[in-house]
Amino acid sequence: MTSLQNDEDVPHGRWWIEPTDVRYIKLGPGGAWVDRCLDEGLIEIGHHGVVHDLANAGDWEAVRAHFVGQGASPGKASDFTRELRDFYTLPDTTLWITTARGRLWWAFAEAGVEAVTEAGRGGRLRRVRGTWRATDADGGDLALDSLSTRLTKVAGYRQTLCRVEAEDYLVRRINAQPEPRVAEAMAAKEALITVAGSMIANLHWRDFELLTDLIFASGGWRRVSAVGGAAQADSDLVLEQATTGEVAMVQVKSAAGQGVVDDYVQRFADGPWDRGFLVCHTPMGNLRAPALDRFHLWQGKTLAEQAVRAGLFDWLIARCR
Repeated sequence: MTSLQNDEDVPHGRWWIEPTDVRYIKLGPGGAWVDRCLDEGLIEIGHHGVVHDLANAGDWEAVRAHFVGQGASPGKASDFTRELRDFYTLPDTTLWITTARGRLWWAFAEAGVEAVTEAGRGGRLRRVRGTWRATDADGGDLALDSLSTRLTKVAGYRQTLCRVEAEDYLVRRINAQPEPRVAEAMAAKEALITVAGSMIANLHWRDFELLTDLIFASGGWRRVSAVGGAAQADSDLVLEQATTGEVAMVQVKSAAGQGVVDDYVQRFADGPWDRGFLVCHTPMGNLRAPALDRFHLWQGKTLAEQAVRAGLFDWLIARCR
């Protein structure tokens, strides 16, 4: 099986990778060669003092002796020799990664190594098969800030080329496959949201109004006033966003149909509000709100997600006992 599968072998034409080896490589001192390598599809490494023919012949004892002769300690000489041995001998099924431009880049390279004599470049190179990529199998961006430190810490490696400890995690991310624990967590979160929705639907209207107020408070909104008497089963809240100064009208409904939505959308459009919210735990039918940037319809699952995100699950348990 090749390292990059695609087309007819993969459902819906997706591809995935199955590398036999994984290596991180730093493309030049301080990333000096990274732009050229990424743009031209190259992997370059230095160690200019080692003759290409000597390394290409695989005489690694002679290579190590060269480094020792240049003043390297026995340990450093072994490290430098390992780097060159990997660069020359790892097969074309090896996954190479590097970091640049705020992203993780990956590629597979042809097996052959070419000497480079041009000044300001590495002493040798391998050509990438295809191009360097910074996206996963679904086209998602492999931004460094979206990746685990278990992987990105490799960029702090002081030398040039090394193994990657988080190899399984890396391959899963490139293949756009969720980590098993993340998949379990997402399933548990979905179950939590479902239960939260059920508890919200059973709240007394006073508790439902309080829940709504608490959700907004967690997002930096504060109540300016409440309209309506205590006997009403719904309450109009006026809220202010402390950081932006926006003022919002919030309509709280235990149940609502499309007519109610249309009515409150019109009230919002006719009023002085910066934002409008209609919060309903039991929608009557498939409720739709017009495409207004500043009017928000929270119903069913959306409302339950807001409650869970605000950390109110324990509060719901206490109210529903």
